[in-house]
Amino acid sequence: MPMKVIAYSRISTDKQDLDKQKHLIFEYAVKNKLIIDEFIEVEASSKKDSKIRKIDELLEKLNNGDTLLVAELSRLGRNMLETLNIINTLSENNIKIIFIRQPELSTTSSHTKLLLAIYSYFAESEREFISIRTKQGLKVAKDKGKLLGRPKGSKNKKQRILDPFKEQIEKYIQIGLAVHSIWKIIISENNIEISYNSFKYYIDHDKNLLKSKKITKNNDSLKKKVK
Repeated sequence: MPMKVIAYSRISTDKQDLDKQKHLIFEYAVKNKLIIDEFIEVEASSKKDSKIRKIDELLEKLNNGDTLLVAELSRLGRNMLETLNIINTLSENNIKIIFIRQPELSTTSSHTKLLLAIYSYFAESEREFISIRTKQGLKVAKDKGKLLGRPKGSKNKKQRILDPFKEQIEKYIQIGLAVHSIWKIIISENNIEISYNSFKYYIDHDKNLLKSKKITKNNDSLKKKVK
């Protein structure tokens, strides 16, 4: 399969900035004799989930040896942790990432190995911070007398691979992390193997997790209206 070059641009509302990103990307491509096979454009807030921002689509289309062109690092993720996870995921699959406005952050420089090590370090540090914050939140809830875990008397259904981490997943959903970022955290922290699609299926078919996901999405929409 021939190697592809895919460009990605995202804006919230400023149509003019989208044109600037496109111009910047095309200018870079021409200068470096690259042919863009596909251009993914998104007009959505960074608060939207990865599906709406077409991150899931982007990850599915990029294969080993492909190149991703992005105007700048902030266009890629909704927060630093998601951005770092996306970079790590792509880099692990030997996909080159070029940030045109920030060439020093691209994974094609002479310092690629060092850069990827730094990205991995910050991603791991952020995951640990979120994990600590989640555990502290659970402790506070427990100290206040809130019951955690499966209610007494509930039926013992056959346990699925993600069931032991359900509360952890729900907490990450409630603080607004994208599903793809939560997946990366769960598999790395707990050393389990499960595909992203299976992970997403688990969330979408669990009543409590799906409810939390919808509440978080509605809260994001409400905050945007208030602004």
